[in-house]
Amino acid sequence: MSDTLVYVGTYTRDGSEGIYCFRFDERTGELSPQGATKIENPSFLAVNTAGTHVYAINEVGEFNGEKAGAISAFAIDRKSGALTLVNRQSVKGTGPCHVCLTRDGRYALVANYGGGSVCALPIHADGSLAPASDFVQHQGSSVNPKRQQGPHAHSVTLDAQNKFAYVADLGLDKVMIYAFANGKLTSAGAGVVTPGEGPRHFAFHPNAKFAYLINEIGNTVSVFSYNAGTGALSEIQNITTLPGDFSGISHTADIHVSPDGKHLYGSNRGHDSIAIFAIDAGTGKLTPVGYESTRGENPRNFALDPAGNFLLAANQNTHNIAVFKIDKGTGKLQATGFEAKVQRPVCVRFLKIDD
Repeated sequence: MSDTLVYVGTYTRDGSEGIYCFRFDERTGELSPQGATKIENPSFLAVNTAGTHVYAINEVGEFNGEKAGAISAFAIDRKSGALTLVNRQSVKGTGPCHVCLTRDGRYALVANYGGGSVCALPIHADGSLAPASDFVQHQGSSVNPKRQQGPHAHSVTLDAQNKFAYVADLGLDKVMIYAFANGKLTSAGAGVVTPGEGPRHFAFHPNAKFAYLINEIGNTVSVFSYNAGTGALSEIQNITTLPGDFSGISHTADIHVSPDGKHLYGSNRGHDSIAIFAIDAGTGKLTPVGYESTRGENPRNFALDPAGNFLLAANQNTHNIAVFKIDKGTGKLQATGFEAKVQRPVCVRFLKIDD
């Protein structure tokens, strides 16, 4: 038998307790509440490949007397989904917003938005976090005087070989590329976008030839060809995430490629939708398919289930997670009618458990 759990990170205001757990019905998409774990502002989560631990960013202003955020490690009870705190460590920078893990579960990499930095932390065999093994401070600015007066590292993503780390920096209009080995980050260039775009989240195509960057300020997706050997990125397309008749204020947030590599999804906050694109298998370029309302406001984060059958959209301002069925042929979404009520949901992560 198999079971699927869903963990939801939140901002702990308006009554939120921290990380919420749900049981996910793989046939219908229905979410059943399993409980919550109290922790402050777990605004982004990562689950290790072994399915034994959850790592949560703590978006706090101070940790252990240091002006920095933190990261917490939790052990997973694989029967109930309950989380038990293992330990916490400083991320050495302010405003942490994103975390990813190496596939062997030996390191966590964290992007600090407020301070514009990235750090790496070793993970012990028992799942506990060691102090940071490396820390890199970004420098520079870009053209938007309100949003890009300094660096703002918004996400960190590892390639399939865990050889390179890609840090989307909203403040610099760059994806900073780092060679990653033995807990150390070494500069290996950058992917550059049009000034003012504001890079946010980054995703690879499963064929390891293409990569996709969603730009928060510009409301676009930048498509890159990707060299797995050198880590280099070359932009080949830039396409809007908004329909042509939309004239309001909107900012993008999250981005995901379907497991089969046929479609790409991006969230619009303001238009409050998921933009759907078809991916050309040969060129990696995108063609708009449509836009689906997220049935709420401010979809900061969303996730596709491991089988690629459902999409869960977390609407931060309306405190709900809406469930959509994915048409694998067209990529289009259909609301199932199921939703979960969670205060300030801002991150969704799946864990498939096979007995």
